[in-house]
Amino acid sequence: MTVTGADGLVRCPWGASTPDYIAYHDEEWGRPVRDDRGLYERLCLEAFQSGLSWLTILRKRPGFRRAFDDFDPAKVAAYGPDDVERLLADAAIVRNHRKIDATIANARATLDLPGGLAALVWKYADPGASAPKTGADVPATTPGSKALTKELKGHGFRHVGPTTVYALMQACGLVDDHLQGCHRRGAY
Repeated sequence: MTVTGADGLVRCPWGASTPDYIAYHDEEWGRPVRDDRGLYERLCLEAFQSGLSWLTILRKRPGFRRAFDDFDPAKVAAYGPDDVERLLADAAIVRNHRKIDATIANARATLDLPGGLAALVWKYADPGASAPKTGADVPATTPGSKALTKELKGHGFRHVGPTTVYALMQACGLVDDHLQGCHRRGAY
């Protein structure tokens, strides 16, 4: 079920809980991201979120952008051991060695993709999926997220399970999981 915010707008319940979530829900989540850098950033942030609150990642996003050269895949792909040590010491990000290593590996994989990351990811778009009525109607994975995960892993991407990939698909507009009645449903 949707909720009506103090501003009179109807939103998905999670998108009305904090000012950070309201802004993310209304201005970003579900809006199509079609460039390699933008998709690479979202993929990395979704991987860092695994096991944590998305609110933590949103609040640390400026630190992530600074630490990872605004998620420029060419710059991150060139990172070496000194950069990993720098990142592990940076309290402005989530300091998880495996996730940092995956971010670097995924930059390299992004650069190596024939046709680019956007072309690969958008093959799995499903904008016509049925509108969920409640949060319980929103899946954690789909056949599309499982297939995209398999393809990403086949190209050397790491820390990209089907749940993380489905979160990417939701965030980047490949699917529209705004609930029925939400003012953002079908807006893109």
